[in-house]
Amino acid sequence: MRSILWILTTQWRGQALGYAGDPNARTPALDALAAQSVRFDAAITPHPFGPFARAAILTGVPCPANGVSDYFDPLPREARTVAHRMNERGYATAFFGKWHLAPRDRSAPPVGEVHARTRVAPEDRGGFQFWEGFEGGFLLNDPWLHGSRLPAPVRFPGYQSDVLAQRAGEWIAEAPAGPWFCLLSLEPPHPPYGAPASGIQAPDAAGLRLAANVPRGGAVEARARAELSGYYAHLAATDRALGRLLARVPAEATVVFTSVHGDMHGAHGLFRKGWPHEESIRVPLLIRSPGHAPRTVTAPVSLLHLEALTLDPLEAPRPPVLSSMPSVAPFAHQCDRPWVAERTETSKIVREPGRSTPWLRFDLAADPLEMRPLP
Repeated sequence: MRSILWILTTQWRGQALGYAGDPNARTPALDALAAQSVRFDAAITPHPFGPFARAAILTGVPCPANGVSDYFDPLPREARTVAHRMNERGYATAFFGKWHLAPRDRSAPPVGEVHARTRVAPEDRGGFQFWEGFEGGFLLNDPWLHGSRLPAPVRFPGYQSDVLAQRAGEWIAEAPAGPWFCLLSLEPPHPPYGAPASGIQAPDAAGLRLAANVPRGGAVEARARAELSGYYAHLAATDRALGRLLARVPAEATVVFTSVHGDMHGAHGLFRKGWPHEESIRVPLLIRSPGHAPRTVTAPVSLLHLEALTLDPLEAPRPPVLSSMPSVAPFAHQCDRPWVAERTETSKIVREPGRSTPWLRFDLAADPLEMRPLP
């Protein structure tokens, strides 16, 4: 059995990497990993919103069937996760970083110390033998950590990706004999995009190259450029942190890199996630697995099946790829309705629950930027 590292980021869309052709992205560490990996260019999140996606990825069961139907729903304590299954296979299991699946204060601001310092009880940690992280809060600098060896939250100075990658690397270096499964869960490049990014200078907003589906000449373009300037700084800072971590990972270990969802950044005049467009649902997925030569897979796959893909990236079952929003999240600029989408290599059909008439249809082969919805 090979040891396994999952790297799970937040809001890193599938287009936003150097190897994927983004002229603004500076991601040398992940570009190098891509050159060694099975690269899935049409990886789709099961749900383009944090708690829903995390619950589905961990359990392999979509929302709401896994018990998470609302943004504030905790993952049920009886839910079986990838950690339980890895424990049973004889792996030492560890989790570092953002959890976002424990009971939390619905009245508290989503950004700030209340959620960052919310203690996740051992019973709510998804079966991981070692756990060190935080519930949420989106503090990209100086994170509060608690867990197996930290009974109360402790603030660690530094950029979140640097701190967590360092601590995960230390655990890997000291892991007990035998195979291990480590999940590193990072908030960057999630907003606030203007937060400091470990000394990385944000690129000039005016010089960024925008996709053709971002409307020009008005408030949408101005906001997109301002957001993306900070976004690309956080991509570069997190790529650097991951490069340091990957240098410590044994060559014989399997490494997986992905994200829970993407971000619209002005595409189609929209922002944030939760939308059924490619910028929101398509995410990066790299699997470096000894015994599997580097290659690119263009057929869509779902992160719902990430565990099976990790164990065998080329032979895992490929059922129809669905993505959905089970409920409307209570935040501005997010999608205003539940929906279910079926994504193939060449098309996408989006329906509202209970309706047979499509809300949106796209011919992705002829129109990859979704500029012209089909009638």
